[in-house]
Amino acid sequence: MNIIMDPTNEQVPVERSLARRNGKIVGKLALLNISKPRGEVLLDRFETLLGERLPGIEINSYTKPTFAKPAPEELRREILENNDFLIEALAD
Repeated sequence: MNIIMDPTNEQVPVERSLARRNGKIVGKLALLNISKPRGEVLLDRFETLLGERLPGIEINSYTKPTFAKPAPEELRREILENNDFLIEALAD
């Protein structure tokens, strides 16, 4: 059974379900640092672990200019066009 953790403060949690998966991760993975302090530490660790466990995946790293604003359209487009998956780091 998969558990989805939702960090929002909802009095009545929204029901969510996982997307269908085939058990394999192949392709290109984007790691997006949103520029909060220590986000690079989390993503560097993810990159190491994923590289060890998923030898067939290509990992691409990106950084937002600031966490205070949405990612620029050009950066979002580049990530979308060049990757199949995305992990975004939120840290402090």
